[in-house]
Amino acid sequence: MLSSVLLLAVEGLALLGAGIGAGIVALGAGLGIGKIGGSAMESIARQPEAGGKVQTAMIISAALIEGVALFGVIVCLIIATS
Repeated sequence: MLSSVLLLAVEGLALLGAGIGAGIVALGAGLGIGKIGGSAMESIARQPEAGGKVQTAMIISAALIEGVALFGVIVCLIIATS
């Protein structure tokens, strides 16, 4: 009886941890992409002739952040379903 209650508590904590982890990953990705976008707009405003290079670097950086965020969310989903 006690072991089944303990097992349910551990499963509940695993789901809670996975949900919190996915939220933190999404929050971190949003903050990172926001910082990249803001910095890119500021640098383009200071040097408009470098806009193309800045935009390319910004898109590559945003894609890498999205990739890491997707990986983090998938890991959290795997934890939640195992």
